[in-house]
Amino acid sequence: MGMSRLDRGVALRGRARECEALDRLLDGVRSRRSQVLVVRGEPGIGKTALLEYLAGAASGCRVARASGIESEMELAYAGLHQLCAPMLDRAGRLAAPQRNALQTAFGLSEGRQPDRFLLSLAVLSLLSAVAEKQPLICLVDDAQWLDGASRQALVFVARRLFAESVALLFAVREPDDSQEFAGLPGLPLGPLSEGDARRLLEVAIPGRLDERVEDRIVAETRGNPLALLELSRGLAGSDLAGGYAAPDAGQGPSLIEHRFQQQIQCLPADSQRLLLAAAAEPLGDIGLLWRAAELLGIGTDAAAPAETAGLVEFRGRVRFLHPLVRSAAYRARPLPERRDIHRALAAVTDPNTDPDRRAWHRALAAVGLDEGVAGELEAAAHRAQARGGIGAAAAFLECASRLTPDAAQRSARSLAAAEAKFEAGAPEAAYELLAAAEVGPVDERQRAQLARLRARIAFARNRSSQASELLLDAARRLESLDPAMARETYLEAIGTAVFAGRLGDRVGVHEAADAALGAPPAPEPPRAIDLLLDGVTTRITAGYLAGVVPLKRALLAFRKEADRGDPGASVRWLFTACPVAPEPIAAELWDDETWHYLAASAVRLSRDAGALAILPLALCYRAGVLLHAGEFAGSAADIEEANAIAAATGSAPFPYTTLMLASWQGREMPALRLLEQGARDASTRGDGRAIGLIGYVRAVLHNGLGQYPAALAGAQQACRHEDLGFYGWALAELIEAAARSGAQDTAATSLRELETRTRAAGSDWALGMLARSSALVTDGDAADALYREAIERLSRSRMAVHLARAHLLYGEWLRRENRRVDARAQLKTAHEMLSGFGAEAFAERARHELAATGETVTKRSVERHDGLTAQEAQVAWLAADGRTNPEIASQLFISPRTAEYHLHKVFGKLGISSRRDLRRAMSRELAPTA
Repeated sequence: MGMSRLDRGVALRGRARECEALDRLLDGVRSRRSQVLVVRGEPGIGKTALLEYLAGAASGCRVARASGIESEMELAYAGLHQLCAPMLDRAGRLAAPQRNALQTAFGLSEGRQPDRFLLSLAVLSLLSAVAEKQPLICLVDDAQWLDGASRQALVFVARRLFAESVALLFAVREPDDSQEFAGLPGLPLGPLSEGDARRLLEVAIPGRLDERVEDRIVAETRGNPLALLELSRGLAGSDLAGGYAAPDAGQGPSLIEHRFQQQIQCLPADSQRLLLAAAAEPLGDIGLLWRAAELLGIGTDAAAPAETAGLVEFRGRVRFLHPLVRSAAYRARPLPERRDIHRALAAVTDPNTDPDRRAWHRALAAVGLDEGVAGELEAAAHRAQARGGIGAAAAFLECASRLTPDAAQRSARSLAAAEAKFEAGAPEAAYELLAAAEVGPVDERQRAQLARLRARIAFARNRSSQASELLLDAARRLESLDPAMARETYLEAIGTAVFAGRLGDRVGVHEAADAALGAPPAPEPPRAIDLLLDGVTTRITAGYLAGVVPLKRALLAFRKEADRGDPGASVRWLFTACPVAPEPIAAELWDDETWHYLAASAVRLSRDAGALAILPLALCYRAGVLLHAGEFAGSAADIEEANAIAAATGSAPFPYTTLMLASWQGREMPALRLLEQGARDASTRGDGRAIGLIGYVRAVLHNGLGQYPAALAGAQQACRHEDLGFYGWALAELIEAAARSGAQDTAATSLRELETRTRAAGSDWALGMLARSSALVTDGDAADALYREAIERLSRSRMAVHLARAHLLYGEWLRRENRRVDARAQLKTAHEMLSGFGAEAFAERARHELAATGETVTKRSVERHDGLTAQEAQVAWLAADGRTNPEIASQLFISPRTAEYHLHKVFGKLGISSRRDLRRAMSRELAPTA
């Protein structure tokens, strides 16, 4: 017999501690405190029994269920659909983008590929909405077999639950190689103690049990309750008396499944076939199962023996009473019979409403090569990709390639599968599929695509220094075959070379750019990405002056495309981490307006499109703009949001804006620790450009602290290699540090280089920085005029931190010229601005200089009021800007109820009672304190 409800109650013997933990969990969710728990253990250890215990104890709660199914692991959102389908009547309460994402992902409507993280947010909102009526308990059994898209979405939700009446429990079989559940609260299940095992056995076997048999059963089952119960079943009287029949050897889990198989083999033949069909049809669709059974000639009377045996329930939905029963039922039958079952299931699956599952069943039923099935799988892959199931698309294409008779078509599908695997974040699997694609005949274009993908995989796997060389080779091959792709590949090659920077040991930046000079001409009219390639190539091969005009033309084209919201390939370069993307190029040209516009557009477009996978990078770009504009709080909020999304989705964070903010804030020891770690990480990754950036931010930190020799060393490190995007900034830091360290020759040499760049750029930001830097190495009336020019020009730019530093440097110069009254005016302005930004080290420089003029100033507090947490502050500022709770929730990737909870806490901490008072109360945080 399988594990009946009584058995599950028996199996909970020895689990008092675990049951108490689940009772506390229920108390919490009934008190509107969300709960997340991952129950871990080997098969048969009692995970399912604990989930059943919780379901039975959850009176007054709504219980939703899903179960991971091994054969469904490649079908995107299959597990999520199990859990959410009964709740979709509440989807009408969701914001339209979230509702559309759910409907598209579940195949309920056609639409553009939904971003999987927008879908995750939709699931969070759906569960929160359902829980408003009554507490919601979500039970996910065999979570290790969830498809990747469902697993990622549910883990996203688990990490974002806070103030909802939602409990989310996962049962995960150990060992489990996936890392998605790492960091979530866990409840590990170990073996029963020997005493508990013996007591369980006494309950399971009434009457006297031979002591030697008991010892053997307890020893061989190793504290696994299901193994103990299953081994004790079927023992004959001779077994109980003296243990003459030797049980199967082996570990508990294999023994359990073997026992289930023995039970199944004792059933009538039609019952076994019905169980096999139920195991192969993972949705539990009772109607579909009976249609398949009718086609197979299986009568309805076949269900009773399986139900009587305690293996399965055939009610509103087919439900196996233990996950191992499903696998045992499937594996117990020979391969030809399994194929017959899948063929029948395919025949009764509606090709209009569920074509993907039909194609998958047909694939599992296929014998040998079958172009018809392969074509269906390819079509299923396109549909999956349109729904955002890139992993499912890769699986469909991989299977399609195996079934394809024509060798050339097989290679084409293998190549498509490899590209899908790579996009799905599986470079190792993509590499294997590349080898399969190369086995058959490939044309020249496909060969070039193979070379390009191999280079991208090499870069993704280990930031290989060979990537630029491989990309250049692929670009050359593509020139006559696909000129547009060739040009994009050349730009990728330059980008990887810029990334490697000073650490590159093969193709350097100049070699890559020289090669790109041979790229095919741009089409007419050229795309923004074509103008970017031409501008970057000219900038690197002919120098800064020659590159300014073509790069400005490219940036203007990107601005126009971003303004149109063009979803094409060109706009996607707004979101790339490539160092030749438009945003760093705008910074290279000292074009603060375009830098601001493109960064804001990247955030806007990614939010509007629900492209949450790229939103963190867009936020980091904007955080950089806000930082230079003196909006440190906004920059920190963008960084925090980016990091929160990265943590929730398991993505790598973007550390460099964090380093810049830490250095500008001027807190020496925390900043130095971050910089040391950043330098180690950059060397490990082969990110030579980051080493230059770290040198620049070291210079900022030490200039702020007045540690000019250390600032000089950092700036010189940054300027040893001409890294795009911030090299000019490093020159300005070097000039200040050198002038204050007495290294006048170094300052003068660097000033000449800075002048060349800034005059070519021509913006107020550029010319203001030139005037400020020139004043540092000039005396008398000429210096006075230059400081005034710097202040005038920088006041017309967005770059408020540099304007504040111009006031500071001018005030310091005036004091040394004994013009104390004039110095005080400049230093007070500098101190007020820098304190307001949160640039503590530079503000302290200004305060020290003011004290030297005889002026006394108090330090200014920039700490959060009354201990607001970072997320409370984010919620408060958004609410102060007029955002509704659903809008705040969508922006911060929390539920509306959590937004409401945080806002309630903010009101209490700030001593206010309405949103009208928020802005004034939050502004008080920056008020001067004695």
